[in-house]
Amino acid sequence: MKVEGEWRRAIELAADRSSVTVLDQARLPYAIEWLNLDTLAAVARAVKDMHVRGAPLIGATVAYGVAIAMHEGIALDTACAQLSATRPTAINLQWALDRMRRVLTPLSAGARRDAAFAEAARIADEDVALCEAIGAHGEALIHTAAERARPVRVLTHCNAGWLATVDWGTALAPIYKAHERGIPVHVWVDETRPRNQGLLTAWELAQHGVPHTVIADNAGGHLMQQGLVDLCIVGTDRTTRGGDVCNKIGTYLKALAAFDNKVPFYAAVPSPSIDWSIEDGSTIPIEERGADEVRFVAGREVVPATSPVANPAFDVTPRRLVTGLITERGVAAATADGLRVLFPEQRT
Repeated sequence: MKVEGEWRRAIELAADRSSVTVLDQARLPYAIEWLNLDTLAAVARAVKDMHVRGAPLIGATVAYGVAIAMHEGIALDTACAQLSATRPTAINLQWALDRMRRVLTPLSAGARRDAAFAEAARIADEDVALCEAIGAHGEALIHTAAERARPVRVLTHCNAGWLATVDWGTALAPIYKAHERGIPVHVWVDETRPRNQGLLTAWELAQHGVPHTVIADNAGGHLMQQGLVDLCIVGTDRTTRGGDVCNKIGTYLKALAAFDNKVPFYAAVPSPSIDWSIEDGSTIPIEERGADEVRFVAGREVVPATSPVANPAFDVTPRRLVTGLITERGVAAATADGLRVLFPEQRT
């Protein structure tokens, strides 16, 4: 998508062919800076400290992290263990590491480097294709909504745009597709505290010329009550085979408000974000991030030092609140049967 008018990906292989360049999301939207990740330690740090974020982008980044480790001569098991320990909730991370293991384990040490970079590139390219397909299927929903309201008012939460993927995004991909097709769209952008990823969404939409308004997290329910939201589209960090959706903290509250006000609520779910091993979202590990993300704002301590802080990073929206799951193969009901219709190879 567009960065200062130039088409870029969120992660790109560097000119030296042995490192990657990523847009530093910890600096956005105040500064546009690109980071070069040339060691396994640098990749792990970028993921853990959220210089790189978003489940699909984390998956592509750790895949390249394995390749960089092979270039450094680090053992495959060591590299995968170090990267696996960075973030616990996004399933794409483990999915990408498992895929890299399957490809590299049978190979000799000398053959692993080139094979690893090639496989990481395939993962990145596939992510672009998956997200663009999600955009096409989600655009159809926006097109239908446009028959009732213009502009179509879409509420989203966190950042599930191209910054969270390699390109296009998940929840924002349908919005970009609709905008490019000429369908009038207006996006309500949750600020998404405490990391304020909504500011990343606003930055993206502004770069692309999509009309939007940033709102406080707690304003969404009021807007739905007033009939100012036509549908909600969010992303996912892990969706169970039964249709429960784990996403950035606060998503569950939006789903409750949408359900109460009869506003369609969709999650954009690329298949690598589906955890086929679990049925019930209550078993998903929820990352507890550091207290300082809540305690400090712009470097200033705003929570009294005597007050404890809890900072769960994700919550789980039960399938009963989800209208549908927008996948690269179409829109599925948020049920085990609904997903199996689109992914019959997962029946066992």
